[in-house]
Amino acid sequence: MIVGIPKEIKNNESRVGMTPAGVFELIKNNHTVYVQASAGEGSGFSNNDYQKAGATVLDTIAEVYAISEMIVKVKEPIEEEYGLIKEGQILFTYFHFASSEPLTKAMIKAKAICIAYETVEDEEGTLPLLTPMSEVAGRLAVQQGAKYLEKPVKGRGVLLGGVPGVAPGKVLVLGAGVVGIQAAKMAAGLGAHVTIMDINMKRLRYVNDVMPPHVVTEFSNEFNIRKHIKNHDLIIGGVLLKGAKAPNLITRDMLKEMRPGTVIVDVAVDQGGCVETTRPTTHEDPIYIIDDVVHYTVANMPGAVPYTSTIALTNVTLPYCLKLANLGWEDACNKDACLKKGLNIIAGKVVYKEIIEAFGWEKAFA
Repeated sequence: MIVGIPKEIKNNESRVGMTPAGVFELIKNNHTVYVQASAGEGSGFSNNDYQKAGATVLDTIAEVYAISEMIVKVKEPIEEEYGLIKEGQILFTYFHFASSEPLTKAMIKAKAICIAYETVEDEEGTLPLLTPMSEVAGRLAVQQGAKYLEKPVKGRGVLLGGVPGVAPGKVLVLGAGVVGIQAAKMAAGLGAHVTIMDINMKRLRYVNDVMPPHVVTEFSNEFNIRKHIKNHDLIIGGVLLKGAKAPNLITRDMLKEMRPGTVIVDVAVDQGGCVETTRPTTHEDPIYIIDDVVHYTVANMPGAVPYTSTIALTNVTLPYCLKLANLGWEDACNKDACLKKGLNIIAGKVVYKEIIEAFGWEKAFA
């Protein structure tokens, strides 16, 4: 199969769809790989690194799309790429369709085979291709939250770990999944007091077992959320519904109950956000303030640490890339039930019901 690795063109996205090591494995399996010039530079991989691995470097993104049977990316195609996508072409990337109707309609029109990293699901119900980026984002959420709590950037002026004689900051984590646990781990490591909330008691029991005593668990409901937002300094949204839009756990009116300078980091922004006032931002302009509450809502958080993120992503996507390249998408998905769940759009038809439900398209697709 001919596999293409284009350069990511989303704002400040420095990750790349595959490392040279991943390219080497594809070529070892008798596939042809084309990489766009400078695609890996932001992640620390040169054109020469890819050429040594056996890839051919092409000058433009248009050339990569034109020649490739499968495109392997990191982020969803943006508007400039829509016209480059060919009918029947496999696109293997993060899509997060439920948060973008224009993107969904564009991919329907393109009649491509859209396989979304974030909905590939294993036998245990976990999301193996989302997990490493969730781990990165969860840890980054605390790193960024701590920075934006500083007074010069309009935060409360709180040091999360405190100092002798001064109480540590308080961190509220919504969701005890991968993002939430990694965020809690990082915040606890800094010495902050952490409250982590979820509706899944099994997850809360797990957190209670593995975390230190200054990480406490509480069942998530509106009453408890309203209680905690009044006295927590950093609020991290880490709620995920597989392939669907995130629920709004914090509504606009709740912002007035928070103290000025409170920071919200909504990691769920890719799926629409779990805060009503969330809107996607970029690494170039990452925050905005509503009712004196600082919102950090960058839609590609792991792009801030592209070297780490690209290697972590390739580690988990490569086995699936090899299956798709070796067998073709139909046989690969028929033989691998986990990969089959990644199918979102096939040749103009939406096949993932959560996307249909997100836009109220049930009648149109009945």
